[in-house]
Amino acid sequence: MASRSWPQRAVRVVGESSVSERVARAQELAYGPLIEWVRRTPLHTDVLGHSVHPSLTEVTTGCWIGASLLDLAGGSESRRGAALLTGFGLLASLPTALSGAGDWGELSGDERRIGAVHALGMDTATFLFAGSLVARLRGQQRRARKLAAAGNLVMMGAGFLGGHLALHRGTARRGSVAERN
Repeated sequence: MASRSWPQRAVRVVGESSVSERVARAQELAYGPLIEWVRRTPLHTDVLGHSVHPSLTEVTTGCWIGASLLDLAGGSESRRGAALLTGFGLLASLPTALSGAGDWGELSGDERRIGAVHALGMDTATFLFAGSLVARLRGQQRRARKLAAAGNLVMMGAGFLGGHLALHRGTARRGSVAERN
C-alpha cells in the first residue's frame, strides 16, 4: 500500500473526526430549511453535468486573492481597488455558499463531515474578509491587510478540503451515485 501524504492523512482525520460530525449536525440544524430551498433553485442545477459551486468559487477566491495582491504590490493608490475586490468577493460568496450548501445536502458519511469543515472554514474566511472591508472603509489599512491575509490562509485550507471533495471524491459531478463511483 502506498503511503499517504500529510494532506491526504489530514483529510482522512477530518472525515473520521467526531468533532467534524458535531459540526455537520449543527449545520444541519441551523441551515436545514435553507439547504432544502437551495436544492430547488438554479443554484443546484444538473444542467451543466456538474455542480455550479466549483465555478462560483473562482469568482470569490479570485477577488480576495486579487485584493491581497494589490495590498502587497499596489501601494496606497491601489487601496480603492483592493476594497472593491474585497466587497465583490463578499457579494460573490453568497451564491457560492448557497450552491455549496445545496451540494452538501446530498452528501453522507465522511464526505458530509469533510464538507461541513470546509464550509466552516469558508465561513471563517468570509468573516475575516468582511472585517477587512470594514477596516478598509475606516482607513485602517494595516488591519485590513492582516485580516485579508488571514482570510486567504483560512480559505486555502478550506479550499483544499472542498477541492478534495470535488476532484478526488467526485462530489461535484451530477448523476447517480453509481455514475459518480
